[in-house]
Amino acid sequence: MKNNPKIDCLRIDELSATPKYQQLVNAVVNAINQGILKKGDAMPSINELSFQYEISRVTIEKGYNKLKKIGILEAFQGKGYFIASTDVSQDLKIFLMFNKLSAHKKIIYDAFVETLGEKAAIDFYIYNNDYGLFKKMLNQQKSVYTNYVIIPHFTEKTEGYQMLIEGIPKEKLIIVGKKIEGVTGSYGAVYENFEEDIYNALSKALEPLSKYHTLKLIFPENSYFPEEIVKGFKNFCYSYAFNYKIVHDLDLEEVNGGEVYINLMEEDLVKILDKIISLNLTVGEQVGVISYNETPLKKFIMNGLTTISTDFAAMGKTAAELVLNASKEHIENPFELVLRGSL
Repeated sequence: MKNNPKIDCLRIDELSATPKYQQLVNAVVNAINQGILKKGDAMPSINELSFQYEISRVTIEKGYNKLKKIGILEAFQGKGYFIASTDVSQDLKIFLMFNKLSAHKKIIYDAFVETLGEKAAIDFYIYNNDYGLFKKMLNQQKSVYTNYVIIPHFTEKTEGYQMLIEGIPKEKLIIVGKKIEGVTGSYGAVYENFEEDIYNALSKALEPLSKYHTLKLIFPENSYFPEEIVKGFKNFCYSYAFNYKIVHDLDLEEVNGGEVYINLMEEDLVKILDKIISLNLTVGEQVGVISYNETPLKKFIMNGLTTISTDFAAMGKTAAELVLNASKEHIENPFELVLRGSL
């Protein structure tokens, strides 16, 4: 079995965040494109693949059923599965790597996948803001990808990732999320303008902010968020004469009336709301809360959380369009304020 190229070519990558059934679909399509699988070829049985890769029969069957649905496989009772067509429309094979999978990153992913439709095979990886894992995943890729779509965010400050990205052929590279200094050449990008975005968003909220005297930005020291956010926040406070503070450790911070808290990390949102509730302060009257990154749940929390957020769906869609159009544009992503009761 190990020497059977029709099984060996159907690789399952344990590090990949792509569902295993989808990895199987992508592997079959790739084998067809490479000429390993041809029309009429018999496929390994569900039991064979389940045994070979130690994954459930249900997962293999789900992959085979999707291949049947798109016309690549055909099943014959008592004989098994066969390649019915090698007319594969997937000309794009994409290496997609996110720093983490959160509620808003899922919005980017869903919009990216939906925009590409069936035109691309996507291998999806998550490196959890860890530079070592990022390096390992990027260096081990031996497949020929048409595009590398990468969100580069790291908890620890490191400069080495630019050199890794620099090694990717620029005509294949799409950077998502922020501008990267030190990456040369012509490549596609969709990015946030962090400094201007927070300044402009807070300016639009000036009227409800005016009933508070102090703005506090919760910015943990071990954060992957860029320092440009702090710069834009300070510039706003200077421009409109607000007292301000950069809070690095929320656990040590005292909460008082007349203050607005701006959180970047979701775990800090839980902490600040817990402190406010324990002090019996009224959100939106005695104390204000602004949360980074709009998600569907936030409109239901505390009679509605005010958010400042990039448009994650637009970011995913734009990244996909850069791929489809082989574009080398650098596109600034929309950023918006959603005013709700917490301010």
